[in-house]
Amino acid sequence: MSSTSRIPGFKDLGVDARRAHVAAMSGLSLVDLAVLDPAHGLGLEQADRMVENVVGVLGVPVGIATNFVVDGREVLVPMATEEASVVAAASNLARMARPHGGFVSSATAPLMQAQVQVLDVADPVAGRVRLLEAREELMALADEQDPALVRHGGGARDVVVRLVPVNAEKTFVVLHLVVDVRDAMGANAVNTMAEAIAARVAEIAGGRSLLRILTNKADLRVTRVRAVFGAEQLGGPQVVDDMVSAAAFAVADPYRAATHNKGIMNGVTAVVLATGNDTRAVEAGAHSHAVGPDGRYSSLSRFEKTADGHLVGTLELPMAVGLVGGATKVHPVARANVAITGARSAAELASLVVSVGLAQNAAALRALASEGIQRGHMSLHARNVAVSAGAVGEEVDAVASAMVNAKTIGADAAGALLARHRAGLD
Repeated sequence: MSSTSRIPGFKDLGVDARRAHVAAMSGLSLVDLAVLDPAHGLGLEQADRMVENVVGVLGVPVGIATNFVVDGREVLVPMATEEASVVAAASNLARMARPHGGFVSSATAPLMQAQVQVLDVADPVAGRVRLLEAREELMALADEQDPALVRHGGGARDVVVRLVPVNAEKTFVVLHLVVDVRDAMGANAVNTMAEAIAARVAEIAGGRSLLRILTNKADLRVTRVRAVFGAEQLGGPQVVDDMVSAAAFAVADPYRAATHNKGIMNGVTAVVLATGNDTRAVEAGAHSHAVGPDGRYSSLSRFEKTADGHLVGTLELPMAVGLVGGATKVHPVARANVAITGARSAAELASLVVSVGLAQNAAALRALASEGIQRGHMSLHARNVAVSAGAVGEEVDAVASAMVNAKTIGADAAGALLARHRAGLD
């Protein structure tokens, strides 16, 4: 079995050859990977059981990010995305991190929170204290709802009570139930617990419960990743300095931060989607995390220059992903993709996700600080333009290459170049 995610020339292989490499690296068989073929993936019958009013399924390309070493483990990372250059960019920066040990992660416990909103409490300050006094009772009541989770080492861990003023006359009492959800994303578990304790919470507080649902601001379930990227591989000391300056711009300016963070999520969302996890929950958690204590939206990542002149990047994200429940078990392609990663826990999967986000972010910064973002992106996008113009087979690469060489990428150029190619004029 292959033991490295460093596969030179992987992009130049055919699909079958790439699958063979993935099978060898992951220990899976080609039969296991057959679900990656649209003809054998998610079928209408399965889809009809997943959501309502099904009329079909939507295919999204799944690419493999190579070169990743995460916490000392060689790993191939599946990414589901329609955007050109994302997989290549992440793989390229992962290659640059390899000589310096790859990506190193740390994480908090897998803690999710459910909120129980209580209205019409006459004495909210005292009501908060009464709820805190009942902490053990409420946690025990919550644990009764999910004995399987408790058997696996999870369950309620704490009760936090906040007073949320609405105006001068009204204050909500909001109880947070903190739950260790182990290897699950955790939404169903914490929502069930919140429903079960809501009546008792209202009774103790002396009010009426309204909302009882998780929060996707998963700031107690955080994964941190760091990596060092070699200065010479990046393009030299000036590129490093310019990347640090570009990153500082995103820290200081919310307009820049929005696009900077979108670049991070290009990588994060692609892995989350590929593994059948909840992209909307992860996106919501990430963007809420980008708002600091001062209420200002800022960059999720930080980049600095090391003492020896290399670039070090760090990224911290709430990462509510799981290996059990939901589409991770129902969707056949998601199951195969999880198996490809070799992740043995939700924490390991989270580390891979955030590592790809950091690599993708570093790749975008490098492009911005050197040749500009469009050059590499449009070179890969040229293939899509060629297909849109009607190119098939070997025509796709021929027309795409001609557009790149002419530095003119667009529908009109693709059509004209395709006509010349078919007429044998090039």
